[in-house]
Amino acid sequence: MSTPAKSDRTEAKPFLSQNIRDCIAIVSGILIYAVGFTVFILPHHIVIGGMAGFSSLIFYATGGRLPVAVVMYGTNILLLLCGFRYLGKGFVLRTIFGATLLSILIGSVEGYFTSHPPLVSSAPMSVIMGAVMLGLGIGIYFSHHGTTGGTDIVAAIMSHVSDISMGRVMMIIDVSIVALSFFLPFDGDMEARIQSRTQTIIYGWLAIYIYSWLADRYIDKGKQTIQFIILSEKWETIAYRITHETGRGVSMWDGTGYWTGEPRKLMLIWCRQNDVYQILRIVKETDENAYVTNSSVRSVYGNGFDRLKLKKSSLP
Repeated sequence: MSTPAKSDRTEAKPFLSQNIRDCIAIVSGILIYAVGFTVFILPHHIVIGGMAGFSSLIFYATGGRLPVAVVMYGTNILLLLCGFRYLGKGFVLRTIFGATLLSILIGSVEGYFTSHPPLVSSAPMSVIMGAVMLGLGIGIYFSHHGTTGGTDIVAAIMSHVSDISMGRVMMIIDVSIVALSFFLPFDGDMEARIQSRTQTIIYGWLAIYIYSWLADRYIDKGKQTIQFIILSEKWETIAYRITHETGRGVSMWDGTGYWTGEPRKLMLIWCRQNDVYQILRIVKETDENAYVTNSSVRSVYGNGFDRLKLKKSSLP
C-alpha cells in the first residue's frame, strides 16, 4: 500500500489547520450568540429578527408551552426540507450543524432565564448588550462559513426564485417579525397595548440595527484583501513557506536592479487580513533585510477570494 508523498502531506496541513480554526470559530460564535440572546434579550420579552425572533413569537403566543429552542430547530429542519432543491449540500450540512448546536445551547438555559428576573434589569442596557453579543457572534461564525439557518434559508431560496437580494429579503423578514409582536397576548386596553408594544418593537428594531451593523463590520474586516510585494534574495524560501504555511499563492516577477544591474525576483501575494501577521512573521524569520510593501486592495475576484457576480440585465 503506497503512502502519500511528503509534499502532499505538507500541502494538506494548511487546509486541515484552516478547517480546525473555522470549526472552533463557528462554535465560539454560536456560543456568544446563544448567550447574548438567552441572557439579555429573551428575559425582557423583546422580539428580535431572525429565527430567534420568530421562535420567541411562538413562545410568547403559546404562553411558554413551546420552548424557543424546539420551535427554532423544528422550523429550521422544515425550511431545509422545503428548500433542499435550491440549497447546496455544503450549506445544508453547515446549517444542520449550526442549528443543532444553537438549539442545544439555548434549550439548556432558556428555562432558567425565562423563570428568573433578568440579569440586567434595565431593558435598554440589556438590549444593547445582547445586540452587541449577537452581532459579534454572527460576524464570527458567518465569516468562517458557518450558519444557523433561519432567515438565511429563506433568503437563499428567494435569491434563486426572484431577483430580490438576500440582504433585502432578510431585512424585510426581520422587521416584519418584530412588528408582529404587537399582536401578542396582552392584559390591558388598546391604549396600554400601543404604549407597551411600541416600546418593545422599537427595542427589537434597535437590536436588529446594532447586530446587523456589527456583523457587517466584522465580516467586512475579515474579508479585507491585502496585497504584498516582497523583494528578497531568499525569495525561494519565503515563497515556499508562504505557500505551504498559509495556503496563499505566490506570483513571481522578474526584475533588474537599476544601480547594480543584477536580476531580482519580486513576489506578489494576495491574502486576507487574518493572514497578514503570519506572512510578516515568515519574512522576518527568513530574511530581515527583505523589502516588504503591503496595501489594501478593494476587491480580488477568483479562486480563494470573492466570487465575481454580475446582475443579468432585464429583458424588455
